[in-house]
Amino acid sequence: MTDSVEQTPGSSLGSTGHCRFFAMPEHDEVYGDARRKQLLDLLRALAARIAELDRSDRLLDAVPELLKRLGDVRSELFHYEVRSTYDTPEIAESRRIVDEAARGGNPFDEPEDDQPWRRAK
Repeated sequence: MTDSVEQTPGSSLGSTGHCRFFAMPEHDEVYGDARRKQLLDLLRALAARIAELDRSDRLLDAVPELLKRLGDVRSELFHYEVRSTYDTPEIAESRRIVDEAARGGNPFDEPEDDQPWRRAK
């Protein structure tokens, strides 16, 4: 039996044996609705895989796979738990705009050069 989990943008599907699972995207400073949905899908995929292994009496045979999945889930649950310290997507976009403007400098700080022919040589 295989999980019927769809791939969502920003994630990749992996496969171990008979079951597909989610790999969460690289962690950044934003925890939005899409990432929350991916976490729910990750938890459901883990639960389905455990149920599948239990039904086929192979639960203990899959310990390495389960440890890997549990580690992935644990890591993402930690990020979910501390999400209040992350930027919202809107704040992250605002921060990006401000940082970009700061790197580019202020065009009004440059001396006006309306008459380039009068430059001293």
